[in-house]
Amino acid sequence: MRRPLALVSLAAAAWSAPALAPLSPTVARALRIPRRVPASDAVVLSFDDGPHPDGTPAVLERLRAAGARAVFFLAGEQVLRFPALAAEIAAEGHAIGLHCHRHRNMLRLSARSVGADLDAAAAAIGEASGGPPALHRPPYGIYSPAGLAQVRARGLAPLLWSRWGHDWRARRGAARIAAEASAGVCAGDVILLHDADHYSESGSWRGTVAALPAILAAVGEQGLSLTLP
Repeated sequence: MRRPLALVSLAAAAWSAPALAPLSPTVARALRIPRRVPASDAVVLSFDDGPHPDGTPAVLERLRAAGARAVFFLAGEQVLRFPALAAEIAAEGHAIGLHCHRHRNMLRLSARSVGADLDAAAAAIGEASGGPPALHRPPYGIYSPAGLAQVRARGLAPLLWSRWGHDWRARRGAARIAAEASAGVCAGDVILLHDADHYSESGSWRGTVAALPAILAAVGEQGLSLTLP
């Protein structure tokens, strides 16, 4: 019995290994999943889970005022609800990535299900924004081996993050979000934030919007700018 159990354990570990990539630079490098970008004087600001009827316009307004560009990883089912917002993101020069169609943990999905989800999201995002997304970030940052293969088979480039603000918590507060997302920020960092609360605590986007000026200021104080991947 020990040998079959050991094989099952090894298979389970191999299946779930990509889920460690957001937390482990070693795992991310081994799987060729970037957490950072090659930049000598810039960082990437990114937003997941949108578009959102309140959070996305508020974030866009703050970015517009700062002359800043970001990456928005969109959920296809939300793009179907708010296609004009996806179009606005693209029209203002921001990059658009594919997050998902339905917000589900990839480890719980078959390869076929992941593929169908990617295709549905790509169709919705492409129609609303005027072009196909080139980047991909999965819900919760969790890839499965089969899911990662499906992503790459479609020509999508995975991109995770190196800094975040845990801003999906409504009571997190702008100061704590900004401090965690930007303290010690350095060239090549990818910052993860959320412009929506569809899959998180209600109203959490308000803390993100309030934290943005401090995050942008911290980036500038380090002599860095924002870039697009």
